[in-house]
Amino acid sequence: MDFKPVASLIDRLTSWRIPWAEVLVMHQNEIVFQYRSGYENVEEQTPIREGAIFNLYSMTKIMTCVAALQLVEKGDILLLDPLSQYLPEYEDMQVKKTLPNGEVYYEKAAKPITIRDLFTMTAGFSYDINAPSIKEAVKSTNGTLPTRELARAIAKEPLLFEPGTHWNYSMCHDVLGALVEVVSGKRFGTYLQDEIINPLGMHDTTFDLNDEQQSRLIPQYLFDEEQGKAVRMDGNGFRVGTELESGGAGLLSTVDDYAKFLNALTGYGTSPEGVRILSRASVELMRTDHLNDMTRPDFSWDHMYGYGYGLGVRTHISKARSGSLSPIGEFGWSGAAGCMAIIDPDSRLTVMYAQHLLNSQEHYVQRRLRNTLYSCL
Repeated sequence: MDFKPVASLIDRLTSWRIPWAEVLVMHQNEIVFQYRSGYENVEEQTPIREGAIFNLYSMTKIMTCVAALQLVEKGDILLLDPLSQYLPEYEDMQVKKTLPNGEVYYEKAAKPITIRDLFTMTAGFSYDINAPSIKEAVKSTNGTLPTRELARAIAKEPLLFEPGTHWNYSMCHDVLGALVEVVSGKRFGTYLQDEIINPLGMHDTTFDLNDEQQSRLIPQYLFDEEQGKAVRMDGNGFRVGTELESGGAGLLSTVDDYAKFLNALTGYGTSPEGVRILSRASVELMRTDHLNDMTRPDFSWDHMYGYGYGLGVRTHISKARSGSLSPIGEFGWSGAAGCMAIIDPDSRLTVMYAQHLLNSQEHYVQRRLRNTLYSCL
C-alpha cells in the first residue's frame, strides 16, 4: 500500500483554503498511514501537532447512536417504542401545516414519534438552535440548559411534518442523548465514559476538557471569501448551555482517540483488544439503509449520491450513483468543521480524517479523499 497520493491530496487541501488536515488509516487493526500538514494556528504559523484537540461536531452522532443501540441490546428500549413512553413531553405533538395561500395552522400529530425516528432523522424536528422554546429554556436554566432540559424544550416546538414521513437533518440525536440519560439513569456524558470511552482506552474524547486537554484545544477557523483567507472563529455554536452534553454535536477529541472508537465499529462492534461495545447484529442494523420511498427524496445532498441513511450514519448502497471506489456497506458520518469517518468492516478499513474549518468544503474534500484512499489499497 502506497499512500503518497493521499499525502499529496492533503498538501493540496492545506495549500488551498483549509488551514490544516490530518488523516489516520487503519487496516486490519494496524495503523498503516498517518499524515498531517498545515497550521493549527494560522496567525502564528504553528504546525499542526500530534494530540491536537478539536470539535467533532456531528461525528458525535455516531457515538450517540451506538450508546442508544446498547440500550436496545439490553432490552431497555425498542426501536418501535413511542418516544413518549420514556420522555412524556412528546405525548401530544403538534404538526405545523401550511395552506396553499400561505396560511399556517397546527394539527395534532396523527402518529407518535418512535425511537427509530430519532435514529433516522424522521421525527419532524428542525435544527433551529435559536427556536423560541430553546431560548426560553436557556434563560430559565440560567444558561446551563442540561441535556434533559433541551429535550423538553424541543418538545414544545411544532413538528415540521408527521413523524416518519420525511427525512430532515435535525436535533434528533440531541433528544436521543436525553433518552439515553433517562433510560440509563446516568448523565449522558457519564454513560458514554462508562460504556464506550473508558472501555476502549480512550483518553481525550469528552464534552468538557480538563486543564491539560484545554491546552491542546486548537483554534477553529472560517474561510472568509471577501478576505480570501481563513479567519479565527472559536467556540461551538451548538452548545447553548454550559451543562448541555449534545448528542448531536458536542464531543471534542483527537484523531488518534476517536479512531479507536471507529475501529471498534469496523470490527463489527469489538476492538482489537476484545472490548465489545456492540454486537455484530447491531452494527449490521446500523449500516442498513433505513430510507424508504417517502423519505429518500429528502436525503439529497450532492456528496451523498449513492448513499442511504442508516441509524445515524450514511451507508453506501450504489456504486453507480456514488462513483465511489469504496465497497457497498462502507459507512460513517462527518462534522461541521470537516472531520469525517470511514468505517468499512468488509475491507477491515478505518479512516479518521480531521480539519477545523467551519465552512468545511466537505462536498469537495470528502469524495476525493475517499477515492484516493481506496485507490491506494
